[in-house]
Amino acid sequence: MASTELTDPGSARVRRLQRLARRAFRADERRFLAEGAQVVREALLAAREGKAVVVELLATPDAASRHADLLAAAESTNVPVTVATPAVLDKVSETVTPQGLIAVVGFVDVSLGELVAGRPRLVAVLADVRDPGNAGSVIRAADAAGADGVVFAGDSVDPYNGKAVRASVGGLFHLPLVVAVTVESAVAALRDAGLSVLVADGSGSRDLDTTDALEQPTVWVFGNEAWGVPDDVVEAADAAVRIPIYGRAESLNLATAATLCLYASARAQRDSR
Repeated sequence: MASTELTDPGSARVRRLQRLARRAFRADERRFLAEGAQVVREALLAAREGKAVVVELLATPDAASRHADLLAAAESTNVPVTVATPAVLDKVSETVTPQGLIAVVGFVDVSLGELVAGRPRLVAVLADVRDPGNAGSVIRAADAAGADGVVFAGDSVDPYNGKAVRASVGGLFHLPLVVAVTVESAVAALRDAGLSVLVADGSGSRDLDTTDALEQPTVWVFGNEAWGVPDDVVEAADAAVRIPIYGRAESLNLATAATLCLYASARAQRDSR
């Protein structure tokens, strides 16, 4: 298998890879880092299916030996492989204990129009969600629930943030992502496409366990971790839905709440077919 070597952690090439940890540079390059065996595996599978472009795969000698199948998959899709020293991967990695595998991948997001054209039935909109771990976990939950897309709206975190990518566990390669739109435009476009708009709200007037709106095509709006969904979006929604708390917990975190809401809709939609 043909490969190149990268041994100098202070080289210009390594510095350029490090810069992909910054949102502005990612946006300029339209590339991001996918780190770890599972995320790399999903990136290569998406590349084989024509759904992503993997620019390069970097691996330490040890990781190359342990994950020979991934290097073979890269070779089969004409992805250049670079064998890098652990010192190089330590410089590029954003984790405390790097796994020795990093792929450089092109952005995979689509336009809001493309998402709508796919006639979605279940979509998650993140409204000003700032925590990358939460955001990536919502992508993972949406993927698992069979949702048709996730929209990063308003001042939401970049889905290509390293922590978000890792938390998605490859889910960002499985369903359409939309970025850089306002919450209002996303909700309006999806409503015009025939989806009901439900807001997850701890003080909502409807209960997730009893609401009868879940079998319809639905866009769920999930808000900022600290202050929730903007008031004007709540007022314009078809319903504000709360998740019942049976124990003494004050609330659920965003990712858990999103998982429950998305699965409730997915189940109801499947049962109504």
